Amino acid sequence: MAWLYNGRTLKVGKSWSDGNYKHPYNWASAWSDEDKEQWGVTWQDDPDTSYDSRFYWAKDVPRSLTDINAVDEGGDAVLDEDGNQVVTLGLKSIWVAQTKTTANSKLASSDWYVTRKAETDEAIPSTITTYRTAVRTATGTIETAINNCADLDAFKALFVVPMDSDDNPTGNAPIYDFPDEV
Repeated sequence: MAWLYNGRTLKVGKSWSDGNYKHPYNWASAWSDEDKEQWGVTWQDDPDTSYDSRFYWAKDVPRSLTDINAVDEGGDAVLDEDGNQVVTLGLKSIWVAQTKTTANSKLASSDWYVTRKAETDEAIPSTITTYRTAVRTATGTIETAINNCADLDAFKALFVVPMDSDDNPTGNAPIYDFPDEV
């Protein structure tokens, strides 16, 4: 946000000259809006440079949904130290991996039941098996939704929380739609 005179930024608390007159240091607070207009001083808001880093590299620079093979300035493949193609992961790959990580985290707290079953043949409580099955099912559903996105708008829709007519949440955003922990 800045005050401008003929394209030049004016600093509040500093005097300035328009070529004919030297204006006082307190021009910003002492002058009315009409005075500023009379002297050709205008206000300019900073441009909006905000963006959602989940979906964009910078303002109006979207991330790719799909993986991209890295190339150098000459268009040649960029290779790692082992001679493999360097790949920049797309949003789909990133979020499928994130979904798997979330599922693994949700299952980890009940893994001991599975270990106990394998070691002692003691039954896993049905609430635990039901929960674990629901986590795996939700993971598959989320991954399918991610992979079925044809464009960035469809992908962004996965992050929208469903709301009722009173703007109260009615569930989870599809990308986070895991069962409640037991």
